[in-house]
Amino acid sequence: MTETLPGRAVDAESFRQALAVHAAGVVVVTAQVDGIPVGLTATSFSSVSLTPPLVSFYVDQSSTTWPWLRQADHFAVNVLASDQAEVASRFAKKGVDRFAAPTSWTPGRLGVPLLGGVSAHLICAPHSTVDIGDHVLVVGLVTETGLEPGGRPLLYHQGRFGRFIPHT
Repeated sequence: MTETLPGRAVDAESFRQALAVHAAGVVVVTAQVDGIPVGLTATSFSSVSLTPPLVSFYVDQSSTTWPWLRQADHFAVNVLASDQAEVASRFAKKGVDRFAAPTSWTPGRLGVPLLGGVSAHLICAPHSTVDIGDHVLVVGLVTETGLEPGGRPLLYHQGRFGRFIPHT
């Protein structure tokens, strides 16, 4: 275990500003618990392993959605397309019905809510979780995928959503 060294860590605002220059893909993690769809926006999504196929994301320990998500038998990682900034914002807000219109979604084969218009879906079974700092690292075993050919990702950079434009 790493020992915390007082005075060695940067302050939260300096850390936040440094991380803001790193562009990140945007996903919405969805699940259904007791017939109720739940979901949240995450920019901390990444692949973990090819064999077995594992992915991860982080969720704030104070999240009101996390207690619901952690109960789910399966969850979906919905990789947002470049025109879905509004969807990302809606699933990041508190106190709103994230699945009400205009959100487009359908229940997947396992009952997991799948958002419409996304670049990809990854259906996952919970693999492991670890409390790290003020977040929870969530690792999922990918059991199913669905791709939308030619989809371009939504990116998050310096506090704003944007689109990827490839070099020619």
